[in-house]
Amino acid sequence: MDVDGRRSDATVLVVDDVAASRFAMGALLRRAGHQVVQAATGREALVELDVRLRRGTLPDVALVDVDLPDMSGFELCRRLKSRPHMAGLPVVHFSAAALAPANRCQGLDAGGEAYLEMPAEPEEIDAVVRAAVRAARLRADDQALARRLSLMSESVVTIQAARSLQELADAAAEGTARLTGGPAAVFLLGPDDELYRGTSRDRTSLAPPGAEAHRTVAGLLRRLTRGQAGVRITTVPAPLWPTGFFRPGMEHDARLALTRTQDGRAAVCLATPTRGARRVNPETEALVARLAQATALAAEPLLMYQVERHVALTLQHSFLPRPHRLPELPGLDVVVRYVPASRETEIGGDFYAALRTGEGVLTAVGDVVGHSLEAATVMVEIRHALRAYCVEDSHPAVLAERLDRMLQHYHPDVTATVCLALIDPDTGRTRIANAGHIPPLVIGDNRSADYVKAAGPLLGVGLPHPPPTELFLEPTDRLLMVTDGLIETRGTDLAASMEQLRAAAAGALPGLDALCDTLLDCFGHDREDDIAMLALRRAD
Repeated sequence: MDVDGRRSDATVLVVDDVAASRFAMGALLRRAGHQVVQAATGREALVELDVRLRRGTLPDVALVDVDLPDMSGFELCRRLKSRPHMAGLPVVHFSAAALAPANRCQGLDAGGEAYLEMPAEPEEIDAVVRAAVRAARLRADDQALARRLSLMSESVVTIQAARSLQELADAAAEGTARLTGGPAAVFLLGPDDELYRGTSRDRTSLAPPGAEAHRTVAGLLRRLTRGQAGVRITTVPAPLWPTGFFRPGMEHDARLALTRTQDGRAAVCLATPTRGARRVNPETEALVARLAQATALAAEPLLMYQVERHVALTLQHSFLPRPHRLPELPGLDVVVRYVPASRETEIGGDFYAALRTGEGVLTAVGDVVGHSLEAATVMVEIRHALRAYCVEDSHPAVLAERLDRMLQHYHPDVTATVCLALIDPDTGRTRIANAGHIPPLVIGDNRSADYVKAAGPLLGVGLPHPPPTELFLEPTDRLLMVTDGLIETRGTDLAASMEQLRAAAAGALPGLDALCDTLLDCFGHDREDDIAMLALRRAD
């Protein structure tokens, strides 16, 4: 507090080489309610500002005499404005000497706010100082708002690009942290009461709270958002908010932005730590509320996809036989593997089949192009059609033609790849029709592995299919059929991946299980597509 009991409104740097003038200006400003910092030269002022910049205590305005002994006040102003962290400091020039208008304009050109001709009335000096500070603060507020709006836009783009609910929660937490300048946590409570939690990076080293803390948060979200429309901002005191969600082992009140998806099926909560009655910037809080709305909008299609994925996985699990439920295939040993894609990726239409026919055993591995519930549904139709068609005629090329016509008729916008192999277990005669799929590998007992030269057009495009490729499997040969989910990687040429697969298969240990396990160990981690694999050999 100053002598007349008013709080200091601003910190003023007075730069004047005349000690008596500095004293008089300082006394006047203190009586007006300001704090005063003094410097006698331009260099002294720059040193003082550097020290204060490191401390985070830059003055609010600088009153600079035009006639300094080491540099002009205009030059000092130019130097200040050239430094990024000092460019926002408002500068008011003053002089007791009469200056021509052209000379006064130098101060404005250098970046100054105003010019005072001394002697001036105390009220005028105070008014100019307050006006300069007020204008600078308005500019700073506008710049800060522009930065927050830019951060808001960037965060919304990242949120809308999220491919899973967990990725969405992480993106929303990072966006909240960037807006508020502190740690943040985001919670998405789905219709099945599954709680997704995202945390901001590089702002906290969160240790995952236990199951009890998650149940507490889930219960709070259910109660606080029941029947809610729009966004609600509220504070939950520390005793009710679990310890450790923002910083390990520390209690914090939680400032929550709460909303629900439009269908009301899921709750969204953006949470930041707060201390008691700490003042919250209303503009920042409004932006956090908008971010909560954007998160809720982005959650809706992801929740719908989650339901769709569950249905598709159920279809796959229902219609793809498990290895222990494969039909009895006299004369052949067959091993299959099916690995769904990682949780974050879309469901695919990969499938396999092993069927007894009048001419031997028909095996197939295929993939419906696309990733959706439709792809899984069409996969089921192809498997059923294949089972029905091979009862009448199991010739691979005939089957490929009939499956192609079926897709064109019932699903004209869908294509699929499939590799069909008809094996006579007694003679080893094998006929292979390949419709746009990775060709099979034949692995010999001499650590050799070669792709079968079999190719043809995709199913569903209406192009004629060539005659099947014919070969004879030796009793020691292993035939491997896979979908491209095993080896396809973004940015890697498929031919290079196929060569890596061939080399790995050639080096695998004997046996069908060893072959499949080796390839899954080499290629099957965190894949973006489902993996179907079928390996066979003639029984001893």
